[in-house]
Amino acid sequence: MSISTTDAPNTSAPVAPAARAWPLAALGALLVWAYLPMLGVFADKWLNDPQYSHGLLVPFFSAYLIRRAWRAGGYTPRPLPVLGTVLLLAALAMRVVAGSMLFHQLDAASLLVSVTAVVLAAGGWPLLKRTGPAIGFLVFMVPLPYELERNVGQPLKTTATVCSTFFLQTLGQPALRDGNLILIDEVRLGVVDACSGLKMLMTFAAFSVGAVVMMDRTRFEKFMIVLGIVPIAVAANVLRITATGMSYVVFTNKATTEFLHDFHGWLMMPVGLALLALELWVLTRLVVAPEPPRAAPTPVPPVAGPDRVRVAADRGLSPVPA
Repeated sequence: MSISTTDAPNTSAPVAPAARAWPLAALGALLVWAYLPMLGVFADKWLNDPQYSHGLLVPFFSAYLIRRAWRAGGYTPRPLPVLGTVLLLAALAMRVVAGSMLFHQLDAASLLVSVTAVVLAAGGWPLLKRTGPAIGFLVFMVPLPYELERNVGQPLKTTATVCSTFFLQTLGQPALRDGNLILIDEVRLGVVDACSGLKMLMTFAAFSVGAVVMMDRTRFEKFMIVLGIVPIAVAANVLRITATGMSYVVFTNKATTEFLHDFHGWLMMPVGLALLALELWVLTRLVVAPEPPRAAPTPVPPVAGPDRVRVAADRGLSPVPA
């Protein structure tokens, strides 16, 4: 008696990206509607505070990362609705606490948790692995809390003042530091909150992390790029303050000094990008890219030589391979 068996259908076949695009888009639109008041507060910050003007571009870049991941092809979904529901409940609790404390940053954190919950419920870890960089990049659209901003800005101002005074002295100027003031003869250059470099740090951090996500480099190189965000931002700010101080020494016309002050501020990002390019150039020459594994050579069977074939034929035997 023969028993015929049939293979069970494969329920974990890769799903085309378009198959789940519309449900995810609908859930995303629902989240945007739910968090619209918080996004309105942040939009006002992006439009009126130059320190966070880059926040307007963050959602668009995250959308591009999602589109890039979506075009990579199908994936094998493993939905986790229970875990997604738990995270949604946690996000709801965070919203309640944020609303009672008027803590917009906590509300923004609940948005990221909600997006993560939707992704896990829809596609599980495979989908989260694809969309994780886009979700994480949304952190850069959130302004820092006031206390954290003040605690970070003050050390940046002190560092910028000390380093700029040193460079001005190196350039032959009788520069003295008095708190966050730089005294050069009759010139009093104040390093105020706007000159702390926090704006440059936030913008440059968003740009550098976006570049790390996009570029095809080793993990060590990506780690070094992230590690160099703060030094490069501080260096660009120090160069700006030093150049501004020299401008006030060389020029006495008010219109000229004001123009150079704004011009040096505009140059901060190009200088930071130039330093980042220099870092990438150095890393390219220091780090050796690993070679792809080579396939093992296919063994070639030996071929019988002409002498052995001739001897075997004389004896009436068939040739034997060597």
